[in-house]
This record gives sequence, C-alpha cells and structure tokens, in this order.
Amino acid sequence: MKLIDKFRSFRQFAGKVGRLALPYFSSEEKWKARALLAAIVVLNLAAVYMLVLINEWNRVFYDALQNRDAPVFWRELGRFTYLAFGFIVIAVYRLYLTQLLEMRWRAWMTGHYMDRWLADKAFYQLELTRFAKGADAPPDNPDQRLAEDMNLFTSYSVSLSMGLLNAVVTLVSFVGILWTLSGSFAFSFNGSDYVIPGFMVWMAVVYCVAGSIITHYIGRPLIGLNFRQQRFEADYRHHLIRVREYSESIALDRGEPVERRHLGGRFDQLLGNYLRLIRAQKRLTWFTVGFGQAAVVFPFIVAAPRFFSGAIQLGELMQIASAFGRVQDSLSWFVDNYDRLASWRATTDRITSFEESFQALQQPLTDSANSDDTEALWLDEVALGLPGGQPLLKADGLALKAGDTVLIRGPSGSGKSTLFRALAGIWPWARSRWHKPADFERRVMYLPQRPYFPNGTLRQALAYPEAADRYPDAELRQALDNALLPYLAGRLDEEDTWGQKLSGGEQQRLAVARALLKRPRWLFVDEATSALDETAEARIYQHLKAMVAAEHGALVSIAHRPTVAGFHDRVWQLDPVHGAGGGASSERVLHRLQPAPT
Repeated sequence: MKLIDKFRSFRQFAGKVGRLALPYFSSEEKWKARALLAAIVVLNLAAVYMLVLINEWNRVFYDALQNRDAPVFWRELGRFTYLAFGFIVIAVYRLYLTQLLEMRWRAWMTGHYMDRWLADKAFYQLELTRFAKGADAPPDNPDQRLAEDMNLFTSYSVSLSMGLLNAVVTLVSFVGILWTLSGSFAFSFNGSDYVIPGFMVWMAVVYCVAGSIITHYIGRPLIGLNFRQQRFEADYRHHLIRVREYSESIALDRGEPVERRHLGGRFDQLLGNYLRLIRAQKRLTWFTVGFGQAAVVFPFIVAAPRFFSGAIQLGELMQIASAFGRVQDSLSWFVDNYDRLASWRATTDRITSFEESFQALQQPLTDSANSDDTEALWLDEVALGLPGGQPLLKADGLALKAGDTVLIRGPSGSGKSTLFRALAGIWPWARSRWHKPADFERRVMYLPQRPYFPNGTLRQALAYPEAADRYPDAELRQALDNALLPYLAGRLDEEDTWGQKLSGGEQQRLAVARALLKRPRWLFVDEATSALDETAEARIYQHLKAMVAAEHGALVSIAHRPTVAGFHDRVWQLDPVHGAGGGASSERVLHRLQPAPT
C-alpha cells in the first residue's frame, strides 16, 4: 500500500508540474519556446556524441602511451584539439540557450501570474482570505511567489529536465560500450559454474540503485525544510518592509524594542530552520561525496584483475573506467541532484498553492446588477457577511439619486466601510439586487481614510491611476489649491515617496485633490477628512458638494464627527437587529441599514 500511495503522490505531483509548465509552451510564444527547447535538446545530444568520441579517443591515446608509439601519440593530441574545441562550442551555446529559455519562460510566467493577481481584485481578495483563515494560510507572501519562486521553478525545471535527458542519452550511449568492454564474469557456486555477461554494467546498476535508495532516505527531510525556509525568508523580509513603511508611527510610539523582538524572533525562526536544513544537507553530503569518491576507483578495482592478467591493454582499462564513469554518472543523476530536486519540489508546491488560491476565490458582488438609463442607484435585498461567514449587514429599498448628499451613521464595526467595498465590487461576501446608472462604473470614485500614492512625481501621484500627462498643469494646480495644498503646486515634477513624506492630513487632502481633478459624478467618502481640523474639513466638503452638484451626481459619506452631518441632506442609519427574545440575531450583532431623518 505504501508503494501505491507513493505512486499516486508522484502522479499528482507530475500533474501539478504539467499544469504549471505546459501553458507557456502552448502560449502566444509557443513557437519560440519550442524552437529553443528543441535546440537545447539537439545540443545535449551533440554533447553526448562528443563524449562518445572522446571515450574512443581514450583507448587509442593510452594504448599509444603504453606502446611508446610517438606518431600515434602526437596524432591523437591533434585530434583531441578538434574534439575539445567542438565540445566547448556545444557547451557554450547549450548554456546560453538554456539560460535564454529560462529567462523567456520566467518573463512569461511572471507576467501571466501578475495579470491574474491584479485582475478582478484578486490581490485584495487573497489577503481577505488569509485574514479569514489565519496568518499561516496560503498563499503567504505573493510577492515572493512572483519574484523568486517563478525564477526558481523555471530555472530548476529546465536544468533538471535537460540534466535528466542528458543522463538518459548518456546511459544509452555508453551502456553498450561498457557491456562490450567489460566482458563476462565467471564463478562457481555450490558445484555449478555461472557466467555474468556485461559484469561492469550490472555492477554500475547495483552501485547506483543502492546509492539512490540511501540518498532518498537520508535527504527526504530537505523537501519540507526548503518549503519552510522560503516562507520564513519571505516573512522576515515582509516585516522589515513594514517597519520601514510605518517608521514614523513606530518612532512616535517608541516601539523599537518591540519591533526588535518581533524581527529577532522571526530571524531566529529563520535561522533555526536554516540550521536544520544545513544539518540535513550535511548528512546528505557525507553520503553523496563519499559515493562519488568511491566511484572514481570502483571501476579500476573491478577491472584490475583482467588488466593484470593481460586480457586487456591500458587503453581498454582507461576506456572501461571512462565508460563506467559515464554510466555511473547517468545512473547517479538522482543522487547528485537530490538537493536541487528537493528545492524544486518545494518551489513547485508553493506555486501550485498560489494557483489553487486563484481558483478558490469567490466572485464578488452580486446576485443581480443591471445598468440602465435611470438617474438613481437602487439597492435592494443587500446582505453582507464577514470572511468567516458571519452575517454583518442587511439593507432594503435604498435609493441614491442625482443631487443627493447622504451621511451613513452607525457604530464602529457595523459594516459601513464594507458597504462601500461591496458597491465597488471588491467584497466577495456580498449578495444584492441593485440597479445602477449607465455611467456609474465609469464615473464613480471612492475616497478611503488612508489613500495610496505611488512612488514617483507628484503629478503621477495626483493623476493615479491615469497617466499624468492627461491633465494640464493648470488643472493640477487648481485641484491642489482647492484641496488646501497650494504650497505643493510648484513641486509637480518632484519625485518622492509621497505616501511617507506627507502627513496624514496632507495625504487626505491630496486624495481630495485627486477627486476634484477627476470630477466623478458619484463620490463615496469613507472618513477621508478624519485627519483634518473642522475648518479645513468644512472647506473641503464645500468643494466636494459643489463638484458633485455641477456633475449632477451624489455624495455619500461615512463620518463620526457631528459637524460633517451639516453638509448632507439625508442620513442612512445602521441599527442593530435583535431577535424576538431581545437577543442579537446571531453570535455577532447584525445591523440593518435604513433611511433615517436627519
């Protein structure tokens, strides 16, 4: 049963590798990919052919040495020059084309998965899924999957597969030579005579099969250790980046000792696993190096009796040793590459879990969504849940018409921001029936409490995600002025990390400037002025109201400050829903959103 289970496990793994590898060779680059692969295969076959010629050269050259035949000696030296030059050319272009295929494959595979990661808000949903399932749930550190694992997978897949092909072809090419040269081994046992033809071939098989089995049992822990090492390395880098991103908050809280302990703990975890990894590699190296060194003298020990008896010449002995070495190297491919196979297996498992995470994603909103020529957004039978499955919010019969300014009120954690996420189509745990104006998706904008700005020029940060050259400088400066950032108008072409350089209030005002620049018709503001004083907030809301009014649109805000209510004509209230007995309708309090008087 164990053998059957291992065979099934191998088939499953082979299927995973096929699903990861085949798409590139069936993609729009398939002809270039296949041509490169075919060229590499041909060069590998040519390299083996050159080794066969060099093996034959060994016999003639060493026989000339033994016979003190100077003309043959110098002739064979000249012949070796041509053989060596041909082998060098083949080796150089084999390496070059192999690396070129790895680079092209990596570029395609990285682009393919990057597109999938950024499509349909998958990058956001993956983080939500990990939040629901726990920090150790896959896929951990998508950045490492895209940056490092794709590189390792393509590199190992090409080098290991070509190495295996080379080993098989070398074995087929040299096993006949070794069979012919090694002769038969005769012995008597229990009164009977036995003859084993091709004795050196059988010795090589027994030697390498035994070595492969021992290698597997010694090196088996390397697969899991390599998998965990890659994850620990990525986790450590991720938290170093978080310290850099939140450097000001950490400095203000005097959190350096805590961060040092956290980083130290993760680094200790990394080092602990790495120590177990190098100990496992040490155990494997003890055997593989000893196995390789024994293989150097093994053919001489076996063939020495025939040489000393005069049955073979020195040239034949050297040819036997060379052929045995090639056969032994081919059969020992598993032994020599076990460490890299373990890393490749771990990398493949990580990319496979990345692939499976895309397939497991839920589709975001909604049950029914219609675009029509109405001038109102209608929401009905809205049901929002949490990633764990608990219900969060319900709403029925809500309408948002052109000219409306609506304030959403409710306790923290009741689902106000989640409603915005659902309307934006990025919250997968949402069901709703809704109708939206035809221009809603094209002319809607959401202002979060903590906006994002790409590193680069200020004009790029202001126009994001659109191209900066779409807006003339006069419009950019006017938007900054209306957002109370006139002192930034002269820095449009200055490059900086604006998400860290600006204060919280300045970042919120820059996000408002972005909205004033793009002039959306439907604007949803999620506490996007919480870092401003009341005077600045009032001026900002005056500009926002004037903008949506001019665009015949609507403004919806989430805010806790009472002063914000004065800029809105209507209120949607979130109230807890209780069961008949007075208790909450679920383990978590469910809220219902409904219109309420201002």
